[in-house]
Amino acid sequence: MTQNNLSNRELPLSGALFTGFLCTLFGANAVAIKYSLLGIGPFTAAGIRFSIAGIAIYLWARFTGRPFALQKGQVLQILIISIVFTLQLGLLYLGLGKTTASRGTLMVNLQPFFLLLLAHWFIPGDRMTKKKVLGLVMGGVGMALVFSGKKGVTADVQAGDFLMLLTSFLWAVNTVYTKRIIHLFSPFQIVFYPMLFCIPFFLLAGFFWDVSMIANLNGRVLCALFYQSLVTASFGFVAWNTLLLKYGAVALHSFIFIMPIAGVALGGLILGEPITWELMTALALIVCGIVTVNFRSRKYSPLFPTKGI
Repeated sequence: MTQNNLSNRELPLSGALFTGFLCTLFGANAVAIKYSLLGIGPFTAAGIRFSIAGIAIYLWARFTGRPFALQKGQVLQILIISIVFTLQLGLLYLGLGKTTASRGTLMVNLQPFFLLLLAHWFIPGDRMTKKKVLGLVMGGVGMALVFSGKKGVTADVQAGDFLMLLTSFLWAVNTVYTKRIIHLFSPFQIVFYPMLFCIPFFLLAGFFWDVSMIANLNGRVLCALFYQSLVTASFGFVAWNTLLLKYGAVALHSFIFIMPIAGVALGGLILGEPITWELMTALALIVCGIVTVNFRSRKYSPLFPTKGI
C-alpha cells in the first residue's frame, strides 16, 4: 500500500475515540510538566522522564520482538531527528518553567501553522491554499492575543511564551522531516532512538544549569513525572506513530484541536491558572484555524505531527 493510500484511510469509530483520547492525554502533558517542575529542575525532569520512558519502550520492544537494528542509511536520519527532538524538548521544559500551562499549550499548538509554511517549500504537492491561508491568519491572531494579555504576565512569562513558540517551530521542523522518512522505520524506532540520544544531554544540562536538580519529590511531583514518562512519552508516542502508519495523516490530523482545549481547560481546573478573555479568544481562534486547515477533502494528504509534547 502506498503512502498516499495510507493517508486516505478512514478511522473506524474505535480508532476515532482512541485518537481523541490520545490527544487529550497529550494536551494534559503541559499540566504534568508544571507539577514536576515544582520539585525537579527542568533539564533534570526531562532527563528522568525520557530515562523512564526509554526503559519502558526498550522492555516492551524486547518482549514483543521488535527489531532494534538500524540500517546504515538510517543512522544519519535518526541522528537528525534526535538533535532536533533534544532542542525541542529542552526548550519546552525551559518555557513551561517560566510561563503557565495554559499559555504554553496554546503556543506549542501553533505547530500546525508552522507546518503549513514549511510544507509549502519542503513537501512536494503540499501547497498553500485559500483555506490554509485563512487558518494561518486565525492562528496568527490567536498568537498575538496570547502575547497581548497583561494580567499576571511578567517579563519571565513572556520569555517562556517565546521559548514555547520556538518549541512549536522545532516540532514542525521535526514533523516535516519525519514525514519524509517515517515509512522506512518502525514506530518504536522513531520514538526510542531520539529518547536514547537526549537523555545524557538533559542530565548533564541539569547538573550544570538547574538551580537544584531534585528539590522535592512528593507524591504529586512523582505522579506528574510518571505521567509524562509512561503515559505520553512511551505509550502515547508509540501509539500515535502506529496510528499514523496505519491510517495516515488525513484521518488523525483533524483531532489535533483537542490538545489546546484540554491543555487550557486543565490548566485552569487543576492548576488554578487565570483564564482571561484574551486566552479564551486565542483558544477559539487557534482551534478554528486548526479545524479550518484540517477538515477538508480526503483526496488531499495533509501534514501530521509525529510526536506529542
